[in-house]
Amino acid sequence: MEREPVNRRMAAILAADVAGYSRLMGTDEEGTHARLKAHRRELIDPKIKERHGRIVKTTGDGILIEFPSVVDAVRCAVEVQQGMVQRNTDMPDRQRIVFRVGINLGDVIVEGKDIYGDGVNIAARLEGLAEPGGICVSRTVRNQVRDKLPYAFEDMGEQSVKNIARPLRVYRVHLDRAGATTAEPTRPALPLPNKPSIAVLPFQNMSGDAEQEYFADGIVEDLITALSHVKWLFVIARNSSFVYKGKVADVKQVARELGVRYVLEGSVRRGGNRVRITGQLIEAATGSHIWADRFDGALADVFDLQDQVTASVVGAIEPKLRTAEIERAQRKPTDSLDAYDLYLRALPHFHALTFAGSDEALRLLRRAFELDPTYALAAALAARCYAYRGAQGWAADLNEEADEAVRLAHAALDADSDDPDVLHMAGFTLAYVGGDNQSGALLIGRSLSINPNSAQAWSASGHIRGWVRDPDTAVEHFERAIRLSPFDPLLSTFYGGIAMAHFEAKRYAAAVEWADKAVRIGPKFLPAHRWLAAGLARLDRVDEARAAVRRLMALDPGGTLVGLRRRLSSFNTGLLDDYLDGLRKAGLPE
Repeated sequence: MEREPVNRRMAAILAADVAGYSRLMGTDEEGTHARLKAHRRELIDPKIKERHGRIVKTTGDGILIEFPSVVDAVRCAVEVQQGMVQRNTDMPDRQRIVFRVGINLGDVIVEGKDIYGDGVNIAARLEGLAEPGGICVSRTVRNQVRDKLPYAFEDMGEQSVKNIARPLRVYRVHLDRAGATTAEPTRPALPLPNKPSIAVLPFQNMSGDAEQEYFADGIVEDLITALSHVKWLFVIARNSSFVYKGKVADVKQVARELGVRYVLEGSVRRGGNRVRITGQLIEAATGSHIWADRFDGALADVFDLQDQVTASVVGAIEPKLRTAEIERAQRKPTDSLDAYDLYLRALPHFHALTFAGSDEALRLLRRAFELDPTYALAAALAARCYAYRGAQGWAADLNEEADEAVRLAHAALDADSDDPDVLHMAGFTLAYVGGDNQSGALLIGRSLSINPNSAQAWSASGHIRGWVRDPDTAVEHFERAIRLSPFDPLLSTFYGGIAMAHFEAKRYAAAVEWADKAVRIGPKFLPAHRWLAAGLARLDRVDEARAAVRRLMALDPGGTLVGLRRRLSSFNTGLLDDYLDGLRKAGLPE
Protein backbone atom coordinates (compact mmCIF):
# COMPACT_ATOMS: atom_id res chain seq x y z
CA MET A 1 0.00 0.00 0.00
CA GLU A 2 1.45 3.35 -1.05
CA ARG A 3 2.00 5.88 1.71
CA GLU A 4 0.35 9.27 1.56
CA PRO A 5 2.89 12.07 1.01
CA VAL A 6 3.97 13.85 4.22
CA ASN A 7 3.35 17.58 4.28
CA ARG A 8 6.42 19.43 5.59
CA ARG A 9 7.55 23.03 5.92
CA MET A 10 10.17 25.15 7.64
CA ALA A 11 8.88 27.05 10.64
CA ALA A 12 10.03 28.98 13.68
CA ILE A 13 8.59 27.19 16.71
CA LEU A 14 8.18 28.81 20.11
CA ALA A 15 7.42 26.63 23.15
CA ALA A 16 6.64 28.21 26.52
CA ASP A 17 5.44 27.06 29.91
CA VAL A 18 4.87 28.50 33.38
CA ALA A 19 7.72 27.86 35.84
CA GLY A 20 6.44 26.27 39.06
CA TYR A 21 2.90 25.90 37.70
CA SER A 22 1.97 22.97 40.00
CA ARG A 23 3.08 24.95 43.07
CA LEU A 24 1.07 28.00 41.95
CA MET A 25 -2.05 25.92 41.33
CA GLY A 26 -1.62 24.09 44.62
CA THR A 27 -1.44 27.41 46.48
CA ASP A 28 -4.24 29.26 44.69
CA GLU A 29 -5.87 27.35 41.85
CA GLU A 30 -8.60 29.84 40.93
CA GLY A 31 -6.39 32.90 41.33
CA THR A 32 -3.59 31.39 39.23
CA HIS A 33 -6.02 30.42 36.48
CA ALA A 34 -7.52 33.92 36.44
CA ARG A 35 -4.11 35.64 36.34
CA LEU A 36 -2.90 33.38 33.55
CA LYS A 37 -6.01 34.14 31.47
CA ALA A 38 -5.48 37.87 32.03
CA HIS A 39 -1.83 37.66 30.93
CA ARG A 40 -2.90 35.80 27.79
CA ARG A 41 -5.69 38.24 26.98
CA GLU A 42 -3.85 41.48 27.73
CA LEU A 43 -0.25 40.71 26.71
CA ILE A 44 0.59 37.37 25.17
CA ASP A 45 -2.12 36.87 22.55
CA PRO A 46 -1.87 40.47 21.25
CA LYS A 47 1.92 40.11 20.90
CA ILE A 48 1.52 36.80 19.04
CA LYS A 49 -0.94 38.42 16.64
CA GLU A 50 1.26 41.49 16.20
CA ARG A 51 4.22 39.28 15.26
CA HIS A 52 2.14 37.11 12.89
CA GLY A 53 2.27 34.00 15.06
CA ARG A 54 -0.22 31.13 15.14
CA ILE A 55 -1.12 29.29 18.34
CA VAL A 56 -0.86 25.59 17.52
CA LYS A 57 -1.94 24.20 20.89
CA THR A 58 -2.15 25.02 24.58
CA THR A 59 -1.95 22.92 27.73
CA GLY A 60 -2.73 23.95 31.29
CA ASP A 61 0.53 25.85 31.64
CA GLY A 62 2.09 25.60 28.18
CA ILE A 63 1.71 27.00 24.69
CA LEU A 64 3.15 26.04 21.29
CA ILE A 65 3.30 28.80 18.64
CA GLU A 66 4.38 28.74 14.99
CA PHE A 67 5.87 31.81 13.27
CA PRO A 68 6.64 32.23 9.57
CA SER A 69 9.65 34.41 10.56
CA VAL A 70 12.24 33.48 13.17
CA VAL A 71 12.92 37.20 13.73
CA ASP A 72 9.28 37.69 14.67
CA ALA A 73 9.42 34.65 16.98
CA VAL A 74 12.38 36.03 18.95
CA ARG A 75 10.92 39.56 19.04
CA CYS A 76 7.63 38.19 20.36
CA ALA A 77 9.38 36.16 23.07
CA VAL A 78 11.49 39.10 24.23
CA GLU A 79 8.52 41.49 24.29
CA VAL A 80 6.40 39.02 26.25
CA GLN A 81 9.14 38.32 28.80
CA GLN A 82 9.83 42.04 29.26
CA GLY A 83 6.12 42.69 29.56
CA MET A 84 5.79 40.00 32.23
CA VAL A 85 8.50 41.68 34.30
CA GLN A 86 6.37 44.83 34.37
CA ARG A 87 3.16 42.94 35.12
CA ASN A 88 4.79 41.10 38.03
CA THR A 89 6.32 44.20 39.62
CA ASP A 90 3.66 44.61 42.31
CA MET A 91 2.84 40.93 42.73
CA PRO A 92 4.05 38.92 45.75
CA ASP A 93 6.68 36.33 44.78
CA ARG A 94 4.37 33.41 45.57
CA GLN A 95 1.78 34.69 43.07
CA ARG A 96 4.03 35.67 40.17
CA ILE A 97 3.54 33.86 36.88
CA VAL A 98 6.88 33.53 35.10
CA PHE A 99 7.41 31.87 31.72
CA ARG A 100 10.26 29.84 30.27
CA VAL A 101 10.65 30.00 26.49
CA GLY A 102 12.46 27.89 23.90
CA ILE A 103 12.71 28.77 20.18
CA ASN A 104 13.88 26.61 17.30
CA LEU A 105 13.93 26.94 13.52
CA GLY A 106 13.43 23.64 11.75
CA ASP A 107 11.52 21.32 9.51
CA VAL A 108 8.10 20.25 10.83
CA ILE A 109 5.44 17.76 9.77
CA VAL A 110 2.05 19.37 9.22
CA GLU A 111 -1.20 17.51 9.92
CA GLY A 112 -4.20 19.78 9.74
CA LYS A 113 -3.56 22.59 12.23
CA ASP A 114 -1.01 20.59 14.23
CA ILE A 115 2.76 20.28 13.71
CA TYR A 116 5.14 17.51 14.76
CA GLY A 117 8.74 16.36 14.43
CA ASP A 118 12.21 17.13 15.75
CA GLY A 119 11.77 20.81 14.98
CA VAL A 120 8.99 20.93 17.60
CA ASN A 121 10.72 18.56 20.06
CA ILE A 122 13.88 20.67 20.09
CA ALA A 123 11.88 23.81 20.90
CA ALA A 124 10.32 21.97 23.85
CA ARG A 125 13.75 20.85 25.10
CA LEU A 126 15.10 24.39 24.79
CA GLU A 127 12.19 25.59 26.89
CA GLY A 128 13.20 23.08 29.59
CA LEU A 129 16.75 24.49 29.58
CA ALA A 130 15.57 28.10 29.99
CA GLU A 131 15.55 29.63 33.43
CA PRO A 132 12.32 31.21 34.74
CA GLY A 133 11.80 34.47 32.84
CA GLY A 134 14.41 33.45 30.25
CA ILE A 135 14.65 32.45 26.60
CA CYS A 136 16.85 29.73 25.11
CA VAL A 137 17.34 29.37 21.34
CA SER A 138 19.07 26.89 19.06
CA ARG A 139 22.24 27.72 17.11
CA THR A 140 20.18 27.98 13.92
CA VAL A 141 17.96 30.64 15.48
CA ARG A 142 20.90 32.59 16.85
CA ASN A 143 22.69 32.53 13.49
CA GLN A 144 19.56 33.73 11.68
CA VAL A 145 18.79 36.70 13.95
CA ARG A 146 22.18 37.77 15.35
CA ASP A 147 22.62 40.53 12.77
CA LYS A 148 18.95 41.52 12.68
CA LEU A 149 18.05 42.06 16.34
CA PRO A 150 19.79 44.12 19.06
CA TYR A 151 19.91 41.29 21.62
CA ALA A 152 22.92 39.63 23.22
CA PHE A 153 23.23 35.85 22.93
CA GLU A 154 25.22 33.89 25.50
CA ASP A 155 26.70 30.56 24.41
CA MET A 156 25.65 27.83 26.88
CA GLY A 157 27.63 25.15 25.06
CA GLU A 158 26.38 21.78 23.88
CA GLN A 159 23.56 20.27 25.93
CA SER A 160 22.41 16.64 25.87
CA VAL A 161 18.63 16.45 26.07
CA LYS A 162 16.09 13.65 26.23
CA ASN A 163 15.02 11.95 22.98
CA ILE A 164 17.33 14.07 20.79
CA ALA A 165 20.16 11.98 19.33
CA ARG A 166 22.85 14.68 19.11
CA PRO A 167 23.78 17.36 21.66
CA LEU A 168 22.24 20.81 21.00
CA ARG A 169 24.23 24.02 20.85
CA VAL A 170 22.18 26.33 23.03
CA TYR A 171 22.19 30.12 23.41
CA ARG A 172 20.51 32.23 26.05
CA VAL A 173 18.98 35.57 25.08
CA HIS A 174 20.01 38.39 27.41
CA LEU A 175 16.92 40.55 27.79
CA ASP A 176 18.80 43.29 29.64
CA ARG A 177 21.72 43.70 27.19
CA ALA A 178 21.30 45.10 23.70
CA GLY A 179 23.62 46.42 21.02
CA ALA A 180 25.82 43.32 20.79
CA THR A 181 25.30 40.03 19.07
CA THR A 182 27.45 37.91 21.33
CA ALA A 183 28.03 37.96 25.05
CA GLU A 184 30.89 36.21 26.75
CA PRO A 185 30.68 35.15 30.39
CA THR A 186 32.45 37.43 32.84
CA ARG A 187 34.90 34.57 33.35
CA PRO A 188 35.66 31.74 30.91
CA ALA A 189 33.73 28.51 31.33
CA LEU A 190 35.66 25.71 33.03
CA PRO A 191 35.43 22.07 31.91
CA LEU A 192 33.55 19.68 34.19
CA PRO A 193 35.76 17.33 36.26
CA ASN A 194 35.53 13.57 35.77
CA LYS A 195 33.22 13.10 38.75
CA PRO A 196 30.08 14.84 40.07
CA SER A 197 30.87 18.44 41.00
CA ILE A 198 29.10 20.89 43.29
CA ALA A 199 29.44 24.46 44.52
CA VAL A 200 27.79 25.74 47.71
CA LEU A 201 26.95 29.41 47.24
CA PRO A 202 26.88 31.84 50.19
CA PHE A 203 23.44 31.70 51.81
CA GLN A 204 21.43 34.91 51.64
CA ASN A 205 20.83 36.70 54.93
CA MET A 206 17.14 37.60 54.70
CA SER A 207 16.97 39.06 58.22
CA GLY A 208 18.61 42.45 57.70
CA ASP A 209 20.65 41.61 60.80
CA ALA A 210 24.42 41.73 60.28
CA GLU A 211 24.97 39.26 63.12
CA GLN A 212 23.14 36.60 61.13
CA GLU A 213 25.69 37.03 58.33
CA TYR A 214 28.25 35.11 60.40
CA PHE A 215 25.76 32.37 61.12
CA ALA A 216 24.83 32.05 57.42
CA ASP A 217 28.50 31.92 56.43
CA GLY A 218 29.15 29.31 59.11
CA ILE A 219 26.41 27.08 57.72
CA VAL A 220 27.95 27.25 54.25
CA GLU A 221 31.47 26.55 55.53
CA ASP A 222 30.21 23.51 57.45
CA LEU A 223 28.37 22.25 54.38
CA ILE A 224 31.45 22.61 52.19
CA THR A 225 33.56 20.75 54.76
CA ALA A 226 30.99 17.96 55.15
CA LEU A 227 30.50 17.54 51.41
CA SER A 228 34.28 17.38 50.96
CA HIS A 229 34.18 14.15 52.98
CA VAL A 230 32.02 12.55 50.27
CA LYS A 231 34.92 11.29 48.23
CA TRP A 232 33.03 10.70 44.98
CA LEU A 233 32.15 14.42 44.89
CA PHE A 234 34.28 17.27 43.54
CA VAL A 235 33.52 20.21 45.87
CA ILE A 236 34.50 23.80 45.09
CA ALA A 237 36.52 25.40 47.90
CA ARG A 238 35.10 28.15 50.09
CA ASN A 239 37.27 30.92 48.66
CA SER A 240 35.92 30.33 45.15
CA SER A 241 32.28 29.98 46.24
CA PHE A 242 32.41 33.18 48.32
CA VAL A 243 33.38 35.27 45.28
CA TYR A 244 29.59 35.37 44.69
CA LYS A 245 28.75 36.67 48.16
CA GLY A 246 26.43 39.67 48.03
CA LYS A 247 25.77 39.24 44.31
CA VAL A 248 22.63 38.18 42.48
CA ALA A 249 24.10 34.97 41.09
CA ASP A 250 22.70 33.18 38.06
CA VAL A 251 23.05 29.47 38.77
CA LYS A 252 23.90 28.48 35.21
CA GLN A 253 26.55 31.20 34.92
CA VAL A 254 28.07 30.22 38.28
CA ALA A 255 28.21 26.58 37.18
CA ARG A 256 30.01 27.49 33.97
CA GLU A 257 32.50 29.75 35.73
CA LEU A 258 33.27 27.22 38.48
CA GLY A 259 33.04 24.12 36.28
CA VAL A 260 30.36 22.30 38.30
CA ARG A 261 27.27 20.31 37.48
CA TYR A 262 25.31 21.10 40.68
CA VAL A 263 24.80 24.22 42.78
CA LEU A 264 23.48 24.35 46.36
CA GLU A 265 22.03 27.69 47.44
CA GLY A 266 19.92 28.85 50.36
CA SER A 267 18.90 31.57 52.77
CA VAL A 268 18.70 32.36 56.48
CA ARG A 269 15.83 34.32 58.02
CA ARG A 270 15.46 35.30 61.67
CA GLY A 271 12.18 35.96 63.47
CA GLY A 272 12.50 36.79 67.15
CA ASN A 273 14.48 34.00 68.78
CA ARG A 274 13.79 31.59 65.94
CA VAL A 275 15.70 31.10 62.72
CA ARG A 276 14.62 29.47 59.45
CA ILE A 277 17.15 28.05 57.00
CA THR A 278 16.15 27.00 53.49
CA GLY A 279 18.23 25.20 50.90
CA GLN A 280 17.83 23.95 47.35
CA LEU A 281 20.00 21.82 45.10
CA ILE A 282 19.92 22.64 41.39
CA GLU A 283 21.23 20.82 38.34
CA ALA A 284 22.73 23.80 36.56
CA ALA A 285 22.44 22.64 32.94
CA THR A 286 18.66 22.22 33.09
CA GLY A 287 17.84 24.49 36.04
CA SER A 288 15.83 21.63 37.57
CA HIS A 289 15.47 21.39 41.33
CA ILE A 290 16.78 18.09 42.67
CA TRP A 291 16.09 18.77 46.35
CA ALA A 292 14.70 21.52 48.57
CA ASP A 293 13.94 21.71 52.29
CA ARG A 294 13.79 24.07 55.24
CA PHE A 295 14.88 23.85 58.86
CA ASP A 296 13.59 25.77 61.90
CA GLY A 297 15.28 26.12 65.26
CA ALA A 298 16.06 28.31 68.24
CA LEU A 299 19.00 30.70 68.13
CA ALA A 300 19.79 29.78 71.74
CA ASP A 301 21.02 26.43 70.39
CA VAL A 302 22.72 27.97 67.40
CA PHE A 303 25.63 25.52 67.19
CA ASP A 304 23.40 22.48 67.62
CA LEU A 305 21.14 23.90 64.93
CA GLN A 306 24.12 24.45 62.64
CA ASP A 307 25.22 20.81 63.14
CA GLN A 308 21.66 19.57 62.58
CA VAL A 309 21.29 21.51 59.34
CA THR A 310 24.66 20.31 58.06
CA ALA A 311 23.90 16.66 58.79
CA SER A 312 20.38 16.87 57.37
CA VAL A 313 21.38 18.67 54.18
CA VAL A 314 24.36 16.46 53.38
CA GLY A 315 22.47 13.30 54.33
CA ALA A 316 19.56 14.29 52.10
CA ILE A 317 21.38 15.55 49.03
CA GLU A 318 23.96 12.72 48.80
CA PRO A 319 21.35 10.13 47.69
CA LYS A 320 19.63 12.78 45.53
CA LEU A 321 22.92 13.48 43.78
CA ARG A 322 23.46 9.77 43.25
CA THR A 323 19.99 9.48 41.71
CA ALA A 324 20.66 12.43 39.41
CA GLU A 325 24.00 10.93 38.39
CA ILE A 326 22.38 7.54 37.71
CA GLU A 327 19.80 9.21 35.46
CA ARG A 328 22.58 11.07 33.64
CA ALA A 329 24.58 7.86 33.12
CA GLN A 330 21.50 6.06 31.80
CA ARG A 331 21.07 8.77 29.15
CA LYS A 332 24.61 8.27 27.81
CA PRO A 333 25.13 6.12 24.69
CA THR A 334 26.27 2.61 25.64
CA ASP A 335 29.47 2.85 23.59
CA SER A 336 30.70 5.90 25.54
CA LEU A 337 30.34 4.55 29.09
CA ASP A 338 33.34 4.67 31.41
CA ALA A 339 33.90 2.73 34.66
CA TYR A 340 32.11 5.36 36.74
CA ASP A 341 29.06 5.32 34.44
CA LEU A 342 28.91 1.53 34.65
CA TYR A 343 29.05 1.73 38.45
CA LEU A 344 26.17 4.23 38.42
CA ARG A 345 24.14 2.02 36.08
CA ALA A 346 24.71 -0.93 38.42
CA LEU A 347 23.33 0.89 41.49
CA PRO A 348 19.58 0.78 40.69
CA HIS A 349 19.87 -2.91 39.77
CA PHE A 350 21.52 -3.57 43.13
CA HIS A 351 18.87 -1.51 44.94
CA ALA A 352 16.08 -3.52 43.30
CA LEU A 353 16.97 -6.47 45.59
CA THR A 354 15.99 -9.02 42.95
CA PHE A 355 17.90 -12.00 41.62
CA ALA A 356 17.86 -10.61 38.07
CA GLY A 357 18.89 -7.20 39.41
CA SER A 358 21.88 -8.64 41.22
CA ASP A 359 22.97 -10.51 38.09
CA GLU A 360 22.75 -7.33 35.99
CA ALA A 361 24.57 -5.27 38.64
CA LEU A 362 27.43 -7.77 38.71
CA ARG A 363 27.58 -7.85 34.90
CA LEU A 364 27.96 -4.06 34.78
CA LEU A 365 30.50 -4.04 37.59
CA ARG A 366 32.58 -6.71 35.83
CA ARG A 367 32.65 -4.42 32.77
CA ALA A 368 33.80 -1.58 35.04
CA PHE A 369 36.66 -3.81 36.31
CA GLU A 370 37.70 -4.51 32.73
CA LEU A 371 37.95 -0.77 32.05
CA ASP A 372 39.63 0.06 35.38
CA PRO A 373 40.97 -2.87 37.45
CA THR A 374 41.74 -0.50 40.34
CA TYR A 375 38.25 1.05 40.61
CA ALA A 376 37.64 0.52 44.33
CA LEU A 377 33.97 1.55 44.45
CA ALA A 378 33.00 -1.00 41.81
CA ALA A 379 34.86 -3.77 43.68
CA ALA A 380 33.22 -2.77 46.98
CA LEU A 381 29.72 -2.67 45.48
CA ALA A 382 30.25 -6.06 43.83
CA ALA A 383 31.33 -7.48 47.23
CA ARG A 384 28.23 -6.05 48.86
CA CYS A 385 26.10 -7.43 46.03
CA TYR A 386 27.45 -10.92 46.71
CA ALA A 387 26.71 -10.41 50.41
CA TYR A 388 23.06 -9.62 49.66
CA ARG A 389 22.82 -12.60 47.33
CA GLY A 390 23.74 -14.73 50.32
CA ALA A 391 21.15 -13.03 52.54
CA GLN A 392 18.48 -13.54 49.90
CA GLY A 393 19.40 -17.18 49.23
CA TRP A 394 20.36 -16.54 45.59
CA ALA A 395 23.93 -17.81 45.60
CA ALA A 396 24.45 -20.65 43.13
CA ASP A 397 27.37 -21.84 45.28
CA LEU A 398 27.37 -20.21 48.71
CA ASN A 399 31.02 -20.94 49.55
CA GLU A 400 32.26 -19.83 46.14
CA GLU A 401 30.32 -16.55 46.18
CA ALA A 402 31.30 -15.90 49.81
CA ASP A 403 34.97 -16.31 48.91
CA GLU A 404 34.53 -13.96 45.94
CA ALA A 405 32.80 -11.38 48.16
CA VAL A 406 35.68 -11.40 50.67
CA ARG A 407 38.27 -11.25 47.85
CA LEU A 408 36.54 -8.23 46.30
CA ALA A 409 36.25 -6.48 49.68
CA HIS A 410 40.01 -6.82 50.23
CA ALA A 411 40.70 -5.74 46.63
CA ALA A 412 38.60 -2.61 47.16
CA LEU A 413 40.46 -1.76 50.36
CA ASP A 414 43.83 -2.33 48.65
CA ALA A 415 42.80 0.06 45.86
CA ASP A 416 41.46 2.83 48.12
CA SER A 417 41.36 2.54 51.89
CA ASP A 418 40.35 6.18 52.42
CA ASP A 419 37.03 6.22 50.56
CA PRO A 420 34.22 6.15 53.18
CA ASP A 421 31.87 4.26 50.84
CA VAL A 422 34.50 1.63 50.14
CA LEU A 423 35.18 1.31 53.86
CA HIS A 424 31.57 0.72 54.94
CA MET A 425 30.72 -1.64 52.04
CA ALA A 426 33.89 -3.68 52.53
CA GLY A 427 33.41 -3.64 56.31
CA PHE A 428 29.84 -4.92 56.03
CA THR A 429 30.94 -7.69 53.66
CA LEU A 430 33.82 -8.87 55.83
CA ALA A 431 31.52 -9.01 58.86
CA TYR A 432 28.41 -10.55 57.28
CA VAL A 433 30.07 -12.93 54.82
CA GLY A 434 33.44 -13.45 56.46
CA GLY A 435 32.20 -13.50 60.07
CA ASP A 436 34.86 -10.93 61.05
CA ASN A 437 32.76 -8.49 63.05
CA GLN A 438 35.79 -6.87 64.65
CA SER A 439 37.39 -5.84 61.35
CA GLY A 440 34.00 -4.87 59.95
CA ALA A 441 33.27 -2.60 62.92
CA LEU A 442 36.68 -0.92 62.66
CA LEU A 443 36.28 -0.24 58.93
CA ILE A 444 32.75 1.12 59.31
CA GLY A 445 33.83 3.26 62.26
CA ARG A 446 36.58 4.72 60.10
CA SER A 447 34.07 5.37 57.33
CA LEU A 448 31.85 7.32 59.74
CA SER A 449 34.81 9.32 61.05
CA ILE A 450 35.47 10.48 57.45
CA ASN A 451 31.83 11.03 56.48
CA PRO A 452 29.46 11.05 59.47
CA ASN A 453 26.50 11.88 57.20
CA SER A 454 26.34 8.58 55.29
CA ALA A 455 23.06 6.77 55.86
CA GLN A 456 24.48 3.56 54.41
CA ALA A 457 27.44 3.62 56.81
CA TRP A 458 25.14 4.13 59.81
CA SER A 459 23.01 1.22 58.62
CA ALA A 460 26.07 -1.01 58.26
CA SER A 461 27.13 -0.01 61.77
CA GLY A 462 23.65 -0.79 63.09
CA HIS A 463 23.79 -4.31 61.69
CA ILE A 464 27.14 -5.08 63.30
CA ARG A 465 26.03 -3.62 66.64
CA GLY A 466 23.05 -5.98 66.59
CA TRP A 467 25.21 -8.98 65.74
CA VAL A 468 27.60 -8.29 68.67
CA ARG A 469 24.91 -7.95 71.38
CA ASP A 470 24.55 -4.16 71.43
CA PRO A 471 20.92 -3.82 70.29
CA ASP A 472 20.17 -0.40 71.77
CA THR A 473 23.10 1.21 69.96
CA ALA A 474 22.04 -0.67 66.83
CA VAL A 475 18.58 0.92 66.98
CA GLU A 476 20.15 4.37 67.44
CA HIS A 477 22.35 3.88 64.39
CA PHE A 478 19.49 2.67 62.20
CA GLU A 479 17.37 5.62 63.31
CA ARG A 480 20.25 7.94 62.40
CA ALA A 481 20.33 6.34 58.94
CA ILE A 482 16.59 6.89 58.52
CA ARG A 483 16.84 10.54 59.60
CA LEU A 484 19.61 11.13 57.09
CA SER A 485 17.90 9.35 54.18
CA PRO A 486 14.16 8.89 54.83
CA PHE A 487 13.47 7.89 51.20
CA ASP A 488 16.53 5.70 50.70
CA PRO A 489 16.21 2.94 48.08
CA LEU A 490 17.40 0.50 50.76
CA LEU A 491 15.05 1.82 53.47
CA SER A 492 13.53 -1.64 53.93
CA THR A 493 16.95 -2.88 55.08
CA PHE A 494 17.09 -0.10 57.70
CA TYR A 495 13.67 -1.15 59.03
CA GLY A 496 14.66 -4.82 58.90
CA GLY A 497 17.80 -3.98 60.88
CA ILE A 498 15.73 -2.32 63.62
CA ALA A 499 13.56 -5.45 63.72
CA MET A 500 16.72 -7.55 64.16
CA ALA A 501 17.97 -5.32 67.01
CA HIS A 502 14.66 -5.49 68.89
CA PHE A 503 14.58 -9.27 68.39
CA GLU A 504 18.11 -9.48 69.85
CA ALA A 505 16.85 -7.51 72.89
CA LYS A 506 13.85 -9.88 73.12
CA ARG A 507 11.46 -7.00 72.40
CA TYR A 508 9.50 -9.23 70.07
CA ALA A 509 6.46 -6.98 69.65
CA ALA A 510 8.70 -4.14 68.48
CA ALA A 511 10.57 -6.56 66.22
CA VAL A 512 7.29 -7.60 64.58
CA GLU A 513 6.21 -3.98 64.14
CA TRP A 514 9.42 -2.99 62.35
CA ALA A 515 9.63 -6.19 60.32
CA ASP A 516 6.08 -5.60 59.11
CA LYS A 517 7.04 -2.06 58.04
CA ALA A 518 10.07 -3.44 56.20
CA VAL A 519 7.97 -6.03 54.37
CA ARG A 520 5.42 -3.42 53.35
CA ILE A 521 7.95 -1.08 51.73
CA GLY A 522 10.34 -3.82 50.54
CA PRO A 523 8.36 -7.00 49.90
CA LYS A 524 11.34 -8.61 48.13
CA PHE A 525 13.69 -8.19 51.13
CA LEU A 526 13.71 -11.73 52.54
CA PRO A 527 15.37 -11.08 55.95
CA ALA A 528 12.41 -8.83 56.86
CA HIS A 529 10.02 -11.74 56.20
CA ARG A 530 12.17 -13.97 58.38
CA TRP A 531 12.27 -11.51 61.31
CA LEU A 532 8.50 -11.10 61.02
CA ALA A 533 7.89 -14.86 61.15
CA ALA A 534 10.37 -15.44 63.98
CA GLY A 535 8.98 -12.53 66.03
CA LEU A 536 5.39 -13.67 65.62
CA ALA A 537 6.37 -17.18 66.69
CA ARG A 538 8.09 -15.81 69.80
CA LEU A 539 4.86 -13.98 70.66
CA ASP A 540 2.98 -17.29 70.26
CA ARG A 541 1.03 -15.86 67.32
CA VAL A 542 1.68 -19.16 65.58
CA ASP A 543 -0.97 -18.96 62.86
CA GLU A 544 0.31 -15.54 61.77
CA ALA A 545 3.90 -16.79 61.95
CA ARG A 546 3.10 -19.75 59.71
CA ALA A 547 1.35 -17.45 57.23
CA ALA A 548 4.49 -15.28 57.20
CA VAL A 549 6.63 -18.36 56.47
CA ARG A 550 4.35 -19.37 53.62
CA ARG A 551 4.88 -15.94 52.07
CA LEU A 552 8.61 -16.33 52.66
CA MET A 553 8.69 -19.76 51.03
CA ALA A 554 6.84 -18.43 47.99
CA LEU A 555 9.77 -16.01 47.52
CA ASP A 556 12.49 -18.45 48.60
CA PRO A 557 11.27 -22.03 47.95
CA GLY A 558 14.63 -23.57 48.82
CA GLY A 559 15.08 -21.79 52.15
CA THR A 560 15.97 -23.98 55.14
CA LEU A 561 17.17 -23.60 58.70
CA VAL A 562 20.43 -25.38 57.86
CA GLY A 563 21.05 -23.02 54.97
CA LEU A 564 20.46 -19.99 57.19
CA ARG A 565 22.81 -21.27 59.89
CA ARG A 566 25.54 -21.70 57.25
CA ARG A 567 25.41 -18.09 56.11
CA LEU A 568 24.84 -16.27 59.42
CA SER A 569 28.30 -16.64 60.94
CA SER A 570 28.21 -12.96 61.89
CA PHE A 571 25.36 -13.49 64.40
CA ASN A 572 26.22 -14.05 68.05
CA THR A 573 25.23 -17.52 69.25
CA GLY A 574 22.31 -16.37 71.40
CA LEU A 575 20.76 -14.31 68.61
CA LEU A 576 21.22 -17.06 66.03
CA ASP A 577 19.68 -19.79 68.22
CA ASP A 578 16.73 -17.61 69.23
CA TYR A 579 16.16 -16.61 65.58
CA LEU A 580 16.30 -20.15 64.19
CA ASP A 581 14.08 -21.52 66.98
CA GLY A 582 11.48 -18.89 66.16
CA LEU A 583 11.59 -19.77 62.45
CA ARG A 584 11.39 -23.49 63.30
CA LYS A 585 8.27 -22.85 65.38
CA ALA A 586 6.84 -20.82 62.47
CA GLY A 587 7.29 -23.81 60.16
CA LEU A 588 10.48 -23.17 58.19
CA PRO A 589 11.84 -26.59 57.18
CA GLU A 590 15.09 -27.94 58.59
